[in-house]
Amino acid sequence: MADKYDPYREALIVEENTVWSEDFDELEPEIRRRVEVALHADPEAVAHLEYVRMHTGFCRQVTATAEEVQQHGGADSGAA
Repeated sequence: MADKYDPYREALIVEENTVWSEDFDELEPEIRRRVEVALHADPEAVAHLEYVRMHTGFCRQVTATAEEVQQHGGADSGAA
């Protein structure tokens, strides 16, 4: 279940994780990295955001969507 952007939890982020569907297995590593950086740089704008509680804070977990890969990875992103 997706969470809403939470400034309080954002201040306690100690880890970032990006979930990729099998549709993006063939995505070039440099494009994947570019998309990850862009998504985590603007967590308010991601389609699917979760905050995972950890002992030391929170992990921000985003799930990359086809639209976000197209937006941040370009037309040659290889997404199906």
